[in-house]
Amino acid sequence: MQRLAYILAYPLIWLISILPFPVLYLISDAVYVLVYHVIGYRKKTVRKNFKLALPHLTEKEKLVLEKRFYHHFCDSFLEMVKTLNITDKQINERFVFTNFDVIHEMEAEGKSVSVLIGHYASYEWLLLMHTRLKNPNFKGYGIYKPIKNVYFDRLVKKMRGRFNAELVGIKEIIPLMRKNAREGKMGFYGFITDHSPLLSAAIHWGNFFGQEVPIQLGGEMLSKKIGLNMAYAKIEKVKRGYYQCTFIKVEGDIKQIPNYDVTDGFMRMLEEQILKDPAYYLWTHKRFKHRKKQNQKD
Repeated sequence: MQRLAYILAYPLIWLISILPFPVLYLISDAVYVLVYHVIGYRKKTVRKNFKLALPHLTEKEKLVLEKRFYHHFCDSFLEMVKTLNITDKQINERFVFTNFDVIHEMEAEGKSVSVLIGHYASYEWLLLMHTRLKNPNFKGYGIYKPIKNVYFDRLVKKMRGRFNAELVGIKEIIPLMRKNAREGKMGFYGFITDHSPLLSAAIHWGNFFGQEVPIQLGGEMLSKKIGLNMAYAKIEKVKRGYYQCTFIKVEGDIKQIPNYDVTDGFMRMLEEQILKDPAYYLWTHKRFKHRKKQNQKD
């Protein structure tokens, strides 16, 4: 059944991936109508998140924001599909790094690096950074949750692997990082940090939009244990289909920084960025599903 689903879907995916961007966004506009007005994909989750995170907005403002978010959501999905056949010229024009010298400086230090990332703007295209590394001893790794359908999982790996990054499953990353450290291999590891961790695995609770929620600590804790450099990736949407990324290095010896400070700092930066333009955050994600009881207002 998995193979059949893939065989039926792949021709359409491939066809979409070869379309020019203006046509791609016309399709995205049509998909928006289907996803938002017909299916109503995860509207309850989005509205609950708005209620918790953006209580200062009026109902009219939330409705405008909701529609802007779904337009961006559909664009992001089709941009990910486009990755299958996007040209080097197109991706380099549409995803710009403002200060990649920060990454080159960390490469020169000869230590592996972990980069904390949020679900904002085009976090998928950030994988382009791995094509810019100068040191041949460095390898880029993107950490992800494998798809149950093995055929689509392979396709996702193929798309993201075009940028010289190797996708590594969540359960595989710790053994890999330890192995690389033992063998003296250098890596850039990208950690999506605003996922909601399993409640059973929550060891630190922090403030995010006024809600006390469990915080994902994998990037920071592994970096401390192994002795990695760290950076934040601040991704912004310039206009439709165009993005830029600025790296913010975590200064000092990561092992000497108090536990949780680095991740809490990233979450504050992400919240500030979201508040400037909430439409580009992934509101279908259940970030507030675990909250301390005293903060529950719904």
